[in-house]
Amino acid sequence: MLPPDWVPGYTGATRFQPTGGTMATAEGRTIPFVGPEHIDVAVLETFGYEGPDQEIVTETSEFSAVCPYSGLPDFAKLTIAYTPGACCVELKSLKYYVTSYRNVGIFQEHATARIAEDLFRALAPKRLTVKTLYNIRGGFETTCSVTLPR
Repeated sequence: MLPPDWVPGYTGATRFQPTGGTMATAEGRTIPFVGPEHIDVAVLETFGYEGPDQEIVTETSEFSAVCPYSGLPDFAKLTIAYTPGACCVELKSLKYYVTSYRNVGIFQEHATARIAEDLFRALAPKRLTVKTLYNIRGGFETTCSVTLPR
């Protein structure tokens, strides 16, 4: 065990506690981010589908957007399930679309709804569900889900 004087000025456990009732240095800081207008819907591509009804489920644990209050990232598992109409989404284009959220400041609920609305417009599926399961923040695990058409 190191002696108490190994760090100059060390006086015991109180050394690491805030003094004078001040907040941590990070309090009130934010990281710059961009607005939802930077979401790249134009990158989405589709290909024709003429097969029987089937449910297509695509998942990634790499979805992230930014908290519009702090600028800190919100990470989520994103699940997209749809029954195609006349077309399917091309997966590389979907990856670029999802990645375009990386620096966008948007509430979790709005991100989920926006993804559902954008995909519904691009695909015109018979049914579409977008679900996000966000990593725990502040003790809350948040799941958002949007199904279209309503």
